[in-house]
Amino acid sequence: MTADSQSLDVHVWRGDDVEGKFERFSVPRQENQTILDVVAWIQQHSDPTLSYRYACRVGMCGSCAMTVNGVPRWTCRTHVKKVLSGDSVTIAPLRNLPVIKDLAVDMDPFFDKWVAAGGVHHPSKSREDAIEQLDPATPARVETDTGIECINCSVCYAACDTVANNVDFLGPAALQRAWTVFLDPKDADPNAILEAVSGKGGCHNCHSQGSCTLHCPNDLNPMKAIAGLKRATVASFFQGGR
Repeated sequence: MTADSQSLDVHVWRGDDVEGKFERFSVPRQENQTILDVVAWIQQHSDPTLSYRYACRVGMCGSCAMTVNGVPRWTCRTHVKKVLSGDSVTIAPLRNLPVIKDLAVDMDPFFDKWVAAGGVHHPSKSREDAIEQLDPATPARVETDTGIECINCSVCYAACDTVANNVDFLGPAALQRAWTVFLDPKDADPNAILEAVSGKGGCHNCHSQGSCTLHCPNDLNPMKAIAGLKRATVASFFQGGR
């Protein structure tokens, strides 16, 4: 890549939740430059104390998510040309998560809610039993396939206004995971999942604004999954079970 004569005016959040500010950096503009390239250049050439997270090529895709000009994104796939405001770009940590330092956030609350949503498999067979063969064309399997590509990058969580205003809300990713497990015919306790997602902070707290679906980098539809959980919990209440 060949740098041209122009530079990018980059404003980067420095600090944590308690104290911090945006600092300005001048970064050489290059052809096909991503936001992650910009952050890496600052850390390597301007300020080695800048903290951020990424895990390219080591099986943790999505960990580079940050807020770019107010929008949560994967910075590795966000080209500078697509998000520039004039010659300026603002980079901040993800919203709705505690900031450890600079652009690195604490993911523990996100994963704690993922567990609390009950999206863990309840086995119906032992290791001695034969593996059950499922038809991939069944409606439940087709619906499940729409959500299994979630990689827990938390972009949807950062985009969610309900999470921002309700600390108990489980969030789109956790609820989408619960929906995929609920649909699995091999799961032995779907009612446990419905119980987990119907309580305080559960699926009925979702306002269906759709920010999760709009900003999902994998083009998933957590809002549709949450709607499915809403229907299932209501049906379970009136029918006394799944």
